[in-house]
Amino acid sequence: MAGCRLGGMEMKFAMIIWENEPISSGELAKLGEKELKWKKSTAYTILKRLCEKGLFQNANGTVTSRISFAEFQARQSEWFVDEAFDGSLPEFVAAFCSRRRLKEKEIMELRKIIDAYKE
Repeated sequence: MAGCRLGGMEMKFAMIIWENEPISSGELAKLGEKELKWKKSTAYTILKRLCEKGLFQNANGTVTSRISFAEFQARQSEWFVDEAFDGSLPEFVAAFCSRRRLKEKEIMELRKIIDAYKE
């Protein structure tokens, strides 16, 4: 699952699952039709792909997540920093701040996070 990349439609479908789980695969296919204008077969194909990527499981017709959305976001963030900044969080923050100034409230929130996770 590390570095699991999702296309735009896969991400939209994954969000539907996270927002509605546990959900029957039949009901999920109906939501895919309603919200994404997909055929049932498309929903099942994408569901299978997401299960193969380790994000979800379909056991006895009930779809649930293997990891939470928050965990997915954390892993995606780690992967991005590793790939784009050779794992350097300070380089990522410097690049982010070079295009946009941080507000005082954001700085205080970041300080709290850093203090909470100090070694």
